[in-house]
Amino acid sequence: MRHDGPRRLVEVEQIMGMPISVHVVLGPGVRDPDRAAPVVRPAVGRVFEHLRAVDRVFSTYRADSDVLRLARGELDLADADPMVGEVLREARAAEVATHGRFSAWWRGWFDPTGLVKGWAVEQATAAHLVPLLAEPDVAAVGVNAGGDLQLHTDPAADWRWRVGVADPADRTAVLATIVVDDGAVATSGTGERGLHVVDPATGRPATTVRSATVVADRLSHADLWATTAVVAGFDDLGWLADAHTAQGMLVAPDGRIRRWTGSTEVTVVERSA
Repeated sequence: MRHDGPRRLVEVEQIMGMPISVHVVLGPGVRDPDRAAPVVRPAVGRVFEHLRAVDRVFSTYRADSDVLRLARGELDLADADPMVGEVLREARAAEVATHGRFSAWWRGWFDPTGLVKGWAVEQATAAHLVPLLAEPDVAAVGVNAGGDLQLHTDPAADWRWRVGVADPADRTAVLATIVVDDGAVATSGTGERGLHVVDPATGRPATTVRSATVVADRLSHADLWATTAVVAGFDDLGWLADAHTAQGMLVAPDGRIRRWTGSTEVTVVERSA
């Protein structure tokens, strides 16, 4: 576990085909970060083990995963890992909530790839990191899974998470900064991974949103609605009333930006000097 400045402990592993980093922020009175290591390190290890277990069940790249065995008819749902049933219920609810803009069945078999990452990180963070906030040395905890974040802060701490929203046309530039105490931030779109989001209604890639960033209480929620925003398209914010997100923004391929707070679109006016 490395020290990222005097107050933050960070550990990174490659899981689910992406770098996943766990961050533990220490209180300002902690002079020796290693003092917290005996408590922090086992909790971080449990986060990674939790995520590896989820990957073994839901990976579409492992021939022995439960979802691929189900798809091939080699495994009955009743005999699958209990996590499959839980995610199945989440996926059905998500398809109803998004009016079909998200579907775990668009390939013709159950593939919850667009849902399970956020769900897994959210679950692992709640189970293994949030309890650390009861420790006197710990001010905040968070997980970054390929750029999607689940973050928590001790209410008495002076720490605030500051999350930069990258410009999809220039990853070195920041379009906006979001301040988060407790919550999640997810980004989807074509800016980094190309045309990987598919509209379930057409079977074709969604192309009119280069980047969709959504802030919500839970990463499964933020991740779902970021994907939904890409499928709905830049010109359609009709889904906002159903989403109950905190805030977010869309970036079109031509650089246009739309932003919202709650279910209301907002216009940001740049004041000249």
